[in-house]
Amino acid sequence: MSDPIRLAVVGMGKIAHDQHLPAIRDNAEFRLVATVSRHGEATDGLPFFASIDELAASGLAVDAVALCTPPQVRRSIAMTAIAKGWHVFLEKPPGATLAEVVTLCDAADAAGISLFASWHSRYAAGVEPARAWLAERTITRATITWREDVRVWHPGQHWIWEPGGFGVFDPGINALSIATRILPHAFFVEQAELDVPSNCAAPIAARVDFRDTQGTAIAMDLDFRQEGPQSWDIVVETDAGTLTLAKGGGELSLPGGETPAGTALHGEYPGLYARFAEIVRAGTSDVDVAPIRLVADAFLRGRHIPVDPFVE
Repeated sequence: MSDPIRLAVVGMGKIAHDQHLPAIRDNAEFRLVATVSRHGEATDGLPFFASIDELAASGLAVDAVALCTPPQVRRSIAMTAIAKGWHVFLEKPPGATLAEVVTLCDAADAAGISLFASWHSRYAAGVEPARAWLAERTITRATITWREDVRVWHPGQHWIWEPGGFGVFDPGINALSIATRILPHAFFVEQAELDVPSNCAAPIAARVDFRDTQGTAIAMDLDFRQEGPQSWDIVVETDAGTLTLAKGGGELSLPGGETPAGTALHGEYPGLYARFAEIVRAGTSDVDVAPIRLVADAFLRGRHIPVDPFVE
């Protein structure tokens, strides 16, 4: 395939408009040919469909789809796309459950389809330099603090509080996607506390203790109730000093004022679409389940603590 990849975007919410559409427009590897949503309207005069089934029945030439729907409905949509022979880009989290993602991997492999589980925070500017620096250090402790105001970042998104919506682990999985990329040893959940509002099915805050295979402690603090300054920080203590990755991976500080190597990526979503084009052209897939596996384990091992109802 040498012509632009003909792409349809499914699920036209905030993330699609804010991140996906601009990244697609700026990447010559792709040509947006349609959008799909239960709500909304056509984009740039392109064909618009109310469902993936309508798109599939239309006869429109499509090579790939980017799925930006809530995770609870993503598996069935992805299976329809795979059955049509379309490559699939999954917004994070890639599914409502780990088993769903594994099933999609198996289906894509059987069909010879490229499947991409996109972890956008891994494409932040500081992540790869942090990974390279930590690879040569002994880690003594790590702390993950992800605190944001859900009313600002997820206004009106009721699906996030439903089963499979992840609650505070929706942003928390961004932190885990970075941590599983930069930390040199695998880590696992030892214990967790999940604060669940009495009117919700998913947590509004969580505290999780991890330990890696070398015995190093990793503590994570997530909270959707943060007002004022927001925190998206990972601090890693090592034998050579402390590394701080702030602003969701966008700002890296090393001990002694060292200047990290630069990155060729310009923004997270442009990096994601460059990677998606790469695997489509190569006929491969890129699906790392480590972040969603850790979230599943936090729910498995977590103690649920009832807290006040959440009212937006």
